[in-house]
Amino acid sequence: MLDERENAMRKIVMFAGILMVSLCASSAFAAVQGKEVDYSAQGVTLKGYLAYDDAVQGKRPGILVVHEWWGHNEYARKRARMLAELGYTALAVDMYGDGKQASHPDDAGKFAGEVSQNIPVARARFLAALNFLKSDPTVAADKIAAIGYCFGGGVVLNMARMGVDLKGVVSFHGSLGAANPAWPGAGKTRILVCHGAADQFVTPQQIDDFKKEMESAGVDYKFIAYEGAMHAFTNPDADRYAREFGLPLAYHQQADQRSWSDMRTFFIRIFQ
Repeated sequence: MLDERENAMRKIVMFAGILMVSLCASSAFAAVQGKEVDYSAQGVTLKGYLAYDDAVQGKRPGILVVHEWWGHNEYARKRARMLAELGYTALAVDMYGDGKQASHPDDAGKFAGEVSQNIPVARARFLAALNFLKSDPTVAADKIAAIGYCFGGGVVLNMARMGVDLKGVVSFHGSLGAANPAWPGAGKTRILVCHGAADQFVTPQQIDDFKKEMESAGVDYKFIAYEGAMHAFTNPDADRYAREFGLPLAYHQQADQRSWSDMRTFFIRIFQ
């Protein structure tokens, strides 16, 4: 009887071991994948980062991630991976070209200004990223949205204003000024603005002007202001930037989490 119990126990242990190995192997092959990719616009090489979960079967919506004024950095890539974890394919784009990044606000402002003040270039680079994402075999080409942070928030809002073919855009602590005011034909893109109520870079007048612009154009939009949140409230590095450069920035964990949750709800609505 004892031998039978020992044999049974060995079989159970062996089965558990096989199951554990199987699960580990499965998780190794079914996980978020991230890779550097190159695409181009007007002869300029743009260096992006594509993230997706290879456990997701079939095509899924694609999300463009537009970086802060610092350029395409690890923060933008992290957000792309977070979107992949939600089941989307995400492309962290490069709006500056050649993967150019800034380490000082002076350079960041210069790089952002060069793109923001040249709308044809900005549009061409954004459309190049959009077409690249649409062509990926994991992506449902008719279900594309974009999110942007700071400078990137302004970019995605302006792309929506121009009527670029997007299901929706989400701006996180982005600028609200219009490169070209929205017109009725741009109302097909739904908009979510996640704004820090204590953001010193955006004035109450700019907020009022933005809302009037959206309503006049018949845009389906939602504007959420998170109490106590300053500019760059989603980025944990904001506190370091504030110390180093004396900028009115601060990470706000609650606003970060709430805005991400609001984005998820928004995506569920626009992709249904």
